[in-house]
Order: sequence, then structure tokens, then C-alpha cells
Amino acid sequence: MDVVLLRWPLERERRAHLEREGRPRLLLLDDGVAPPAPVDCLEDWVRVPAAAEDLRSRVDALAQRFRAHHRASPTLDGDGVLRCGEQWVLLPPVEARLVGALLERMGAVVSREQLSRVGWPGGSPGRNALDVHVLRSRRRIAPLGLAIRTVRSRGYLLELGPGVTAAGGEDGSTASDPCQETVRNA
Repeated sequence: MDVVLLRWPLERERRAHLEREGRPRLLLLDDGVAPPAPVDCLEDWVRVPAAAEDLRSRVDALAQRFRAHHRASPTLDGDGVLRCGEQWVLLPPVEARLVGALLERMGAVVSREQLSRVGWPGGSPGRNALDVHVLRSRRRIAPLGLAIRTVRSRGYLLELGPGVTAAGGEDGSTASDPCQETVRNA
């Protein structure tokens, strides 16, 4: 996703439109113009004229925040396409239903019984079918930075994989809203 450069306050309406779309934006302020209050972590500002390296640094930071935000917000569409940021994977029907159930309760345990009902609505699978499909799902979603964890004697849960955080760090922790993390740490 490209970071959009806007003249502030001349492009006030365009800023509001981009904000609603969740697009990252860098406001370019003339000297003496007061910066607006930040509305989310996908916005920053700089006074112009600015050095090219200053502009590049702010654009890169906004792009990184955008990627972190979308990496923490996976979505699954009706065609079985699981998206995480700019990456995606196509899931077969049974795996899409299983991952969909896990995604609805991201970070919480979903029981084996619940997953079996969702994965095979017409009847229960064979003894090892759930385990096989969870294993296949794990392999498919790992490149997206997602992991399915086994919770012994309880079920499974979906979370961000090791080394992937909502704020884009490498400590293995997660946050429910990466924008808030970024804003708090700014």
C-alpha cells in the first residue's frame, strides 16, 4: 500500500476520505501552519520544504505501521482466500471452514468438537481427519505469519506466529490493536 502525500490543510477532505479507507498518509505542512491532531497511527506530518531523507524516513515508517496493522488483522473471504496484509493463501473448503472458526475467536481456544462441527457440517469426520486438516492448515498459513497452536485436552487457537508481533517487532508478543501500540510508543 502506497503512502499518500497530502498538502495540509488544502486537502482536508481528501484526508478524511483516506482515513475512512484506512490508507496511510503523510501531511505536508507549510511553515507556520498548525498540524492537525493525529487521528490514527497511519498518519504523520512534516514541514516543507523537507530533506528527501526526512520524507523517505516518514514514508517508510508509515508503510511499516500499515503492514504491522494489517498483519495483525487477517481476513478470510467467502472463496477461501486468507489475507494477512499484502500476502494471501487459498484454502481448500474444509480448511477454510476450520481456519474461519479459529479466526472468529483469534487468540482464544476453539474446542475440537466445535471445529469438527464447523469443518464437517454433514457429520463427524474420521478419528484423525481433524488432526490432518489442522496440520495442513498450519503449513498453509505459516508464510502469512499465523500459527495454529494446540491447547492440550482443550482444542486449538489461532495467533500471530513466532517472531511476528502486532507492532512489527521480533519479541513474539502480540497486541490487540497495533495502531494503539504504535501511538502509545510514539
